[in-house]
Amino acid sequence: MTRIVDLILILVAAVTAVVWLPRMVSRGRHRTDWRARFGHTELLDPPPAAGRIVLHAVSVGEAGAIRGLVQQLADSGVDVVIASTTDTGVGRARELFGDRHTVVRWPFDFSWAVRRFLKSIGPTTVGLVELEVWPNLTAICQKRRIPVVVVSGRLSGRSHRRYGWIRPFVRPMFRRLAAVGAQTQEVADRFVSLGARPDRVKVTGNMKWDSVGGGDESTASEQLAKSLGIDRSKIVIVGGSTAPGEQSLLRAACPEAAQLLCAPRRPEWWDSAERDLSPCVRRSTGNSEQAATGRFLLDTIGELSAAYEFADVVVIGRSFGDLHGSDPVEPIARGAAVVIGPAVADFSDTVKLLRDGGGLVQCEAADLRATLARLCADSAARDVLVERGQAVLAAQRGATAANVKLLIASG
Repeated sequence: MTRIVDLILILVAAVTAVVWLPRMVSRGRHRTDWRARFGHTELLDPPPAAGRIVLHAVSVGEAGAIRGLVQQLADSGVDVVIASTTDTGVGRARELFGDRHTVVRWPFDFSWAVRRFLKSIGPTTVGLVELEVWPNLTAICQKRRIPVVVVSGRLSGRSHRRYGWIRPFVRPMFRRLAAVGAQTQEVADRFVSLGARPDRVKVTGNMKWDSVGGGDESTASEQLAKSLGIDRSKIVIVGGSTAPGEQSLLRAACPEAAQLLCAPRRPEWWDSAERDLSPCVRRSTGNSEQAATGRFLLDTIGELSAAYEFADVVVIGRSFGDLHGSDPVEPIARGAAVVIGPAVADFSDTVKLLRDGGGLVQCEAADLRATLARLCADSAARDVLVERGQAVLAAQRGATAANVKLLIASG
């Protein structure tokens, strides 16, 4: 079976190369650790008696979401290895965990790469954060009696429909999962419909409710604001994880007296964002002489939390175009009033909870200017949003401990 999957993956990669290869080169993503992507990684010592769990956090967001999980597992005596797929994810994981835990690159799902990776790491359990279920990984782990567990499982309606198109192909890999800790009952039902065994699927909640706001960012926040030239006596609007087109939208909607900082989601969007905001202060160049314009570009990885710390209002990116939203939880935890657009398919459950609890404002692009003007002028309205949003966060916490139990019980 693994050879068939290898052949399919090779054929798909070859057929689609005309699309992904030029895009990869244009974005500079071809400059990566290719050996690690094919399973070459450091050989670790045998796992301790309590076991070794490798946690796959695909990118930056997932790496941040597992901070509490990693700590609780380590406190129980388990050796934790963190693996990430993207360059930015590996970088963020090293910042967060590199001084205490091994951080490695997650390999492609070719059978030889997976076997090489597992032989080097020697996990007793594999934990997949949110999703990232692959056929060869699950098949090889099952053969080696390594349980594969999905923690804080998230399966959007859009992803569920796509998996449904190839249900006969994906059903075996979902069937092999030793356990699934789903964020909601709706997500749990989607896992079961794709092949996961009903008795192995539980609702454990979303670990991001636990992890957001963790750590003191006040010093980093002060340093960031100072280096950019942000005036802390004036209102600051932060556009978090923005997409192309949203910088222009935010610039047009920003009240004249307010300052605007945009943090594009992807590095390849930074240059176009600078053009949309120009003239502006760009974090990487330190041209703070442009601070009088009141526009700032955060073109770094890992500093958005610090920006949320000094934000009065945060506008959630990728929610005003044809993408599917970003997570609104962290800026609320950091004390900012949050505005989000209509495109939230990837975070619909989270947005509904917060919206129903009065913890954020959802609006169309046409209403963004009026919404920002109202919030910037009314500090009491901002305070109410933050208070209600943080109450929703508090009510949802506890998923991390539930997922720790699930991982340890499955091992």
